[in-house]
Amino acid sequence: MKLLWSIMAVLILLLQVRLWVGEGSFAQVWALEQSISEQREENAELSARNERLYAEVRNLHNEQGAVEERARMNLGLIRDDETFFLVVEN
Repeated sequence: MKLLWSIMAVLILLLQVRLWVGEGSFAQVWALEQSISEQREENAELSARNERLYAEVRNLHNEQGAVEERARMNLGLIRDDETFFLVVEN
């Protein structure tokens, strides 16, 4: 009978060790939950950035004024009837 109790105690200890230290332990589950949380935050940021980019693309597709504004600001383009002035600051 003592042998049976000893075997059961050893089995319980082995299960406890796996629960706290081994694969699938509380520490590993906690680390995975942290990793999932960080990845969700990053995904939310990327999703918001993608939505802004989609809105900008839709704007460029639908409105000619947006394309003209981009050309004026980024490329320095002017119309035929406009005069270009370059202001140089000290």
